[in-house]
Order: sequence, then structure tokens, then C-alpha cells
Amino acid sequence: MTALKTWATGYGVIHHSDQTRERIGALSARLVETGAASSEDLVYDALSAADRLASAAMWVVVHMTYARRVDLSGVALAAADFKSAPEGHAGGSLNVVPAYVGYLAANLLTAKTRGWILGQGHCVAAVEAVNCLVGNLTDRQAGRYGFSEEGINRLCTDFYGYEIDADGSASAPLGSHVNAHTAGGVSEGGYLGFAETQYVHMPVTGESLVAILSDGAFEEQRGGDWAERWWRAEDCGLVAPVMILNGRRIEQRTEIRQDGGAAWLARYLEVNGFDPIEIDGRDPAAFAWAVLETERRLTEAARSIEQGRAVYPVRLPFAIATTEKGFGFPGAGTNRAHNLPLEGNPHTDETARHSFNAGARALFVPFSDLSAARQTFMQHTAQQRDKEGSNTFATRNPDPPVLPARGPAPASSALAAMDHWFVSFVEANPNHRFRIGNPDELKSNQMGETLTRLRHRVNVPEEGSEESVHGSVITALNEEAVIGAALGNKAGLNLAVSYEAFAVKMLGALRQEVIFARQLMEAGRPPQWIGVPLIVTSHTWENGKNQQSHQDPTIGEALLGEMSDVARVIFAVDAATGVEALRQIYSARGVISCIVAPKRATPDVCTDAEARTAFETGVAPIENDPGASLQLVAIGAYQLVEARRAAARLRERGISVNVTIILEPGRLRSPRDRFEEEFVVSDQVIKSLFPRGLARLLVTHTRPEMMTGLLRRLDEGPAMFRAHGYLSRGGTLDAPGMLFANRSTWAHLIVSAAKLIGVPVETLLSPSELAAAVGLGDPEVLR
Repeated sequence: MTALKTWATGYGVIHHSDQTRERIGALSARLVETGAASSEDLVYDALSAADRLASAAMWVVVHMTYARRVDLSGVALAAADFKSAPEGHAGGSLNVVPAYVGYLAANLLTAKTRGWILGQGHCVAAVEAVNCLVGNLTDRQAGRYGFSEEGINRLCTDFYGYEIDADGSASAPLGSHVNAHTAGGVSEGGYLGFAETQYVHMPVTGESLVAILSDGAFEEQRGGDWAERWWRAEDCGLVAPVMILNGRRIEQRTEIRQDGGAAWLARYLEVNGFDPIEIDGRDPAAFAWAVLETERRLTEAARSIEQGRAVYPVRLPFAIATTEKGFGFPGAGTNRAHNLPLEGNPHTDETARHSFNAGARALFVPFSDLSAARQTFMQHTAQQRDKEGSNTFATRNPDPPVLPARGPAPASSALAAMDHWFVSFVEANPNHRFRIGNPDELKSNQMGETLTRLRHRVNVPEEGSEESVHGSVITALNEEAVIGAALGNKAGLNLAVSYEAFAVKMLGALRQEVIFARQLMEAGRPPQWIGVPLIVTSHTWENGKNQQSHQDPTIGEALLGEMSDVARVIFAVDAATGVEALRQIYSARGVISCIVAPKRATPDVCTDAEARTAFETGVAPIENDPGASLQLVAIGAYQLVEARRAAARLRERGISVNVTIILEPGRLRSPRDRFEEEFVVSDQVIKSLFPRGLARLLVTHTRPEMMTGLLRRLDEGPAMFRAHGYLSRGGTLDAPGMLFANRSTWAHLIVSAAKLIGVPVETLLSPSELAAAVGLGDPEVLR
């Protein structure tokens, strides 16, 4: 039997449509013509091996879901061989197997290792099953799993095995989603829709990425619709987005299926600037063809633009892989297929057990055939390329950036100073690709110099505007889409700027990055991409011109709930601390930072040298009186202004006080594990900055309750510690009005200070001031 006929016959549940045969025929001829393959027989041999690898991997997936063991001879399993409580997102995983094997086949056929991202991370069983069969494993996995009955058995028992180590970490290098131990993985894929916003920003010129996406996630983030707006051959690598269109979510059909399926989606994609390509989502050869065809079309489009025969935008090829959920196993196409496709548990139900064994029999590949297919896919050394587990995207380590000094600047606010410095940062790093995530108000947020230098990326620039076909500012009134640009560009340098209140819409994307980065640290492979700062401004205390929806400190509070060594939350108070915050993050690796900074003018309190010193501990003493009886602690620029006003009044009344700012509260927390312990300051440093026995009054940008919980190391009890902050009160108010509404003015601090130090408040405030502070007088007297 010829190689072509062997492949064309298919294998098990895998068949090749006439369309796929025709496409593969043309591809095979082209690979030989270009020298990528020495003969068409070798192409067909590789695709035949892909059929067998895919069938075997689907067999492993269903065993991972239901069984405690496998039998490589194909013997039917007995009741005791099954798990008492199966789990596994089996349907989606079965659909991902042909896609992932197709990705491997594309690499094999072209002797090129591409990167991959899986948007539906809960389908990781597909990736882990294939990787186990072809030996594409991370170090911890290699000692546990492998191409043997014992290795595959361990894979099955570890999957949803829930074993935990004494330190509280998972025992198995395997999870329900892509994790730090998944060879070649770059994102958990737990938050559906974020891979769609990132993939176009991930490869730089010369690189290639395959994005495996889902029709369920299509309903999540709009940002994926705009990928064609951002792709430019001059600074983007090749991307091959492939959507698995299986037509089902968890409980019902997807919206795409309800609206008309692949034909409807193709029309939708065309309207949004894509070039839709429908393929057979049950066939690994179809996926391999789609990857290579997408790259061919993109390359030709780039050549046409370079030669002046076309202009941007390129119609971005987008493969639609039609299939049914759970294809290849009983229960396919039903709602059950999402997780457990069988109607019962094979451990206790004879009918379900019969269905499992029949379904597994259809997927079974004899060991000798599978061994041969495995060897076909293990030619990395001969082809002089990396294994997929070591692909470029999973091992990012860009050159360190040049960090210029702040230098003189006509700065009127922290944001203006940060803007001025950032432009010098851009100029100092011409070899790095920049991405600025901007939900529409860069200039009004005092980042006008940055916009002028880098410009909005658009397809057709408006005359006289700050727009360019090749701009680096990714602007859309969609927070999820623009943060995807910054998070996707791990080969380069990034920044995102947002209203504080609306940055909370970015939280899922940020949290997914933080979690994955931390997992990599714990796995002994700390990420080496350059830190990504998110500046949040027009913030709670200076956005009173808008209603209370615009007054929300949640983003910083939420990120302070994550591990502070990888999620760094900084409250800049002036130009020097704002610029130094950026310098700190760009000198770090694998961290996400939220920098809360004022866009309006606030007093300068630190020199550049003082700011650098302050970041060694996250704290800076601002005013120190000998023999102080009270320490005023401020977190935030407007809070520092009020604390200093309160301190001035107390000194007028003969009371000595200290004023201290906390720039990075996470440095002061009680550490929760060994990594955070290395990041936080020592007890000795705490005692030197916050002396024991000294009454302490905190005024914070955030809600006071969460910050007092975070700063337990500073709190000696209610008689010695009080806190003011955002009380979830606001409206259309100016900054003094916001401070008053939330009982955070200097006078409110005086009332609390009097109680802490045991002084009659009437000796510290005038009658009208006191009346205002307790809610009985005119607030205007406190301005």
C-alpha cells in the first residue's frame, strides 16, 4: 500500500474528507517543491503517524477521565479499574487532541518549532496525553509519566487525584488546566476569551504561534474580533488562530451554533476583517494544513504590502474547525460531553462500563503502531530544532532594557513626570517592541508625550491626528482587549494606563498572568519576561467630577490579595516615586504591577535618591519629630496631603508627630510562603520604621478595612491604631468633597488622633472645624 493510500484510508474514528485530501495533496506537492520535504511519501507517512498518535491520545484522554489504569494490550477494563469519582472536561479535550497533534505535525513537516496557546485551558488533558506519548515533558513530569503502561497509569491516577503535599502544594505536576508543568504552556486558559485578546501580540517577526480557541470563548471578550487591526508584518510574527467549533457550551448550544453555525461565523469573521477557512475539526491533517496555509497567506499578504501592491489591514486567516463536542467517544454531541460524556459511572454501572470499553476499543492503537508513530514525531535532534516544550514563547528572556535617569522635566504631576520619563525610556530601547494598552484616554491621563511618540495603531490614520498604521498604542474602549496587548507582548516592553475604576475589568486577565507566573516560580522556572506595569489614575479621589461608578479602588485591593512578590501594588505620591515605580518594575522579571498615581498636581516630597531608597523597603519617612507621640501613616498622594495638614495643626498645638508614607504595602504584610518571605521586609525593619508603643493613625487610598488587615504587623490594637480611607461614599464631588464624604480630611484625622493620644479634640480644632468634622457643620471650613 502506498504512503498516500495508507493515509487516505484513515485510522479508527479518523477519516479524511475529499476536501482535506485535495488540500493535503497540494500541500505535499508544495513541501517537496520548496525543499521542505524530500518526497511526498514522507509527508503522507508523517500524517499517517499523526492519525495514530491522535487516536491513541484520545484513548488516553478518556482513560484519564474515567480510569485508574490503562492496558496497552487493549483488553477491556473491569469495574475496579475505574475511578469512583471521574472528572475531566472530556468532550473539549477530545476535540483538542486533533488540533494539538496537527500543530505537532505542522512543526514536523516544516522542521520548525512553533509556539502554542490554548484558550480553553480546561482541555489540557489533550495536551498532556499527547505530550506523554511523544516524550514532550517537563522535568518533574519526566520522572513520573512516560511512554509505558506505568507512566500512563500514573498520568491517569494523578489527573484529578487531588493529592497534596505537607506544605499545601499539589503533589502532581498535572492539573485541571494548563499549568507550570505543562510542557510548552504559556497561559492557564482558565479565563475564557483572554487568549483571543493576546495571541496577535505574542510573536515578533520571525516567530510563529498557533492559537487553539473555542466557540464558547467567542461569547466572552470582544477584543478577539479586532486582531486584524493590530497585525503588522514589520513587528508581528505569524499567527494561526484555529477555533474548535463543536457547538456546545456546558448546558446548551453555543450562540454560534444557534445563529447558524460555521456559515454564520464565516460571515461574521469576514465583516470583522478576517479570512475564514473552514476545516474538518476531526482530522489532525486538516489542522496541520490550516496552520501552514494560514502562514502562507499571511506571508504572501506581507509581501504584497512590502511591494506596494496592497495596504493594511491584512485579512487575517482564521480557521474554523467544525466538529461535535466529544467526537470519537460515546455521548458525543450531547451536553454531557462537556465533562463526563457517558450516562453513568463505569465503576458502578455496567452499561456505562460497556460503553466505555466499546468507545475505547474504537480509539485503541496497538503498541507497535503507536511506537512507530511516536518515533516519527521525535525527530527534533535530526531536524535541529527545540522540542515543543522549549518553544520560544515558553522560554521568553528578552534583553534587559536601558533605564534612563528621570532628568529634569516640566512635570506638574506624577503622571506627567512618568509620561516624560517613559518617552526617554522608549528612545533608550529602540530594539524592543513596545505595546501600550490604552482604553481611550491616554492624553487626558497626562500621558500625551507617550501618545505623540508612539501613536495609536490604526488601519487608516486620520489626517492631523496622533495615529499611525505602525503605532504602538493599542487603543480600544475595551479594557480586556487592551490589557491583552500588554500581557501578550512578553518579547518586548509594555505599559497599560487606565482609569482606576475601570481597570477592575482587567482583573481576570491580570490575575491569570500573576497565578501562572507564580506557579512557574514554584516549579523552579521563574518567568523571565520583563515586568508589566499598569498605571491606574483618574482615580477614586480625583475623579469626583463623575459619579460613583468612577470612584473605586478595587483593582489595587484585589491585587493585594495575590502574592505580593509577583503582584506588586504601588501607591506613588509624587513625580519621583512615580518614575521610580516604573524603573523598579522594568528592572524586574515576571511581575505584574498596579501603580496608583495622581494625574493632577500634588506636592513633590521625595528626591530621586530618596525615592530609590524608599523602594528598598516600600516605606519613606517624610517628617520626623523627636519624641513624637503619634505616627501619621499615609498611603496615596491625596492622603499624604491630608496627613501633613493634620501634622501641621498638631504641631501648632505643641504635639510632636511623625509622618510616614507607604509606597508598597505588600512589602509590610505577614508573608504567606517562602517566596513572599523573601520579598517582605524583616521584623527589624518594621520596628525601625514603625516603633513599638507609638500610637499610629493610618489614612489610605483604599478601603481602610482591607488595609488594616494587610498591615497587621503595624497594628498594636484599637487603642494604638486607627484607620481612615474610602468608605464607598461619593458622587459628583471635587477632591476635597470626596475626602470629606469619606471622613478622610485633615480634620477627621485630628479627631482620631485626639482619641489615640488622649487629648481633648476641642484643643485641636476650632468649634466650626469640629462641627464640620463630626458632621454637624459646614464642610467648606475644612478646605
